[in-house]
Amino acid sequence: MQLTELVERFDDRLDTDAYADVDASANGLQVGPEEGSIEHVAFAVDAGVETIERAAAAGANAMVTHHGVVFGGMEHVTGPEYDRIEALIENDIALYVSHLPLDGHQELGNAAGIADLLELADREPFGTVGGEYIGQRGRRGEPITPAALADSLEQSLDTGAGDVQTLAFGPDRIEEVAVVTGSGVDWLGAAAESGADALVTGEGKQKAYHLAREHGITVVLAGHYATETFGVRNLQSLAEEWGLTTTFIDEPTGL
Repeated sequence: MQLTELVERFDDRLDTDAYADVDASANGLQVGPEEGSIEHVAFAVDAGVETIERAAAAGANAMVTHHGVVFGGMEHVTGPEYDRIEALIENDIALYVSHLPLDGHQELGNAAGIADLLELADREPFGTVGGEYIGQRGRRGEPITPAALADSLEQSLDTGAGDVQTLAFGPDRIEEVAVVTGSGVDWLGAAAESGADALVTGEGKQKAYHLAREHGITVVLAGHYATETFGVRNLQSLAEEWGLTTTFIDEPTGL
């Protein structure tokens, strides 16, 4: 497959252009030639030197990640940025990145993956950045306790050395759940206003404790990395359907 075709297919499926003005990440093809043929694609959450080198060792000539090497603009190519770009170019690996588009996609995205795991029904988009959705909200068929909700995530997610944390300030039985993966506690208020009993996200901030308590909502912190493997794995499945050889590179951070 031509690299341009892979990029066009992913951009179209993920509606990448809709997030162009709202995402600090440069989504789409971040590093790579405009022309080129690819056969083997590696998928990972993060584009770090370690994951790039593992992609090269696997024989990949393209890489798809959630977190790329260009975020918030790039004025100087030095330090870690230089090392990552050097690793890509030296190993002739093209890098495709999907950040917020892959958080918010209602079928392939990270929030959708958590909603699948929690068996949420009656789903609807939730949480916006610049008018574009980045999360999902739904209802449990059977209410669940905060402890059981956290345990189900801990048993199913690759949390590395980290633990699932719970701020259990909501109802004793959770039915309505909002999901914004990664660093999503800024949508805690919106989750409470929507009537959610719990917000499932990745990592927390100090202010989340008091906000959760004052809003009367449970917050489950299941790990930034752990909540964001679903999207790239779903893109991997698409690439396999398109006839490409794939490799998933798991590098849990525990954060």
